[in-house]
This record gives sequence, C-alpha cells and structure tokens, in this order.
Amino acid sequence: MHKIYSRPRIRMPKIILQSRKRMQSEKAKKMTTIVVILIIAFSTVKLILDAVLPIFDTLCENRAKSIATIVSNEQATNVMKQHTYDELFTIQKDKDGNITMIQSNVIPINEIISDVANKIQEEIDNRGRENIQIALRKFYRV
Repeated sequence: MHKIYSRPRIRMPKIILQSRKRMQSEKAKKMTTIVVILIIAFSTVKLILDAVLPIFDTLCENRAKSIATIVSNEQATNVMKQHTYDELFTIQKDKDGNITMIQSNVIPINEIISDVANKIQEEIDNRGRENIQIALRKFYRV
C-alpha cells in the first residue's frame, strides 16, 4: 500500500512546569542580585564623589579668587583714571617752598572707595556664572 499524503510530523517542545517554590526562590535570587549590584554601584559612586569633591571645591575656590582679583584690579584702575593726585590731597608749603603738611581730602577718597566697590560688584554680577574647566591631570596629584 502506498501513502497518498505524508507530511513531516510537528514536534512540540516539552513544557516543564516548575513548582511555585522553585519559581519564588529564583525570583528571590534575582532580586537579591539586583539589590546587591545597586548597593555596590551606589557605594562606588559615593566613594568616588567623596574623593573628588574636595578637589572640585579647591579648584573652584581658587578660580573664584582669581576672577575677583582680576575684576578688582580692572575696576580700581578704571575709577582711578578719572581722578588726579591734586584732587585727593592738598599740599601746604611754607614761604621757602618746603612742604609743611599734606592733607587728605576725605570726601573724594570716600567717593572713590564707594565707586570702586560698586563697579566691582556690577562687573561680577554682569559676568554671571562662568564655566570652570578642570583638567583630568589635576586628579593625579601625589
């Protein structure tokens, strides 16, 4: 007898049913592994930040002092260009031309001091935030 029609047989994979306890223990293992990895990751980040932040603070503080010094010098020079020595001090001489007294004029000096402080504050406010670049070699200090 001849077969009229034949086809390959479809084989279904065997489905293995796991017990609930086994599934729960596998989930617990996965969760424990995830929690341990997260704890290690956060601990590593914390340790790195604790080591790096003091370096950032020092570098930023030094840069801020540098900027403040530059601004102070620029503004003091700009304000003092507008004034003369004769305006700030009065020189008294005797009849022979010898200097007997140098008297400071307090009002213009106080105006200069106030003007310099205001100009410095304005310039710092105008600058706003500046980006501070930190080279990686700064972290390799011995």
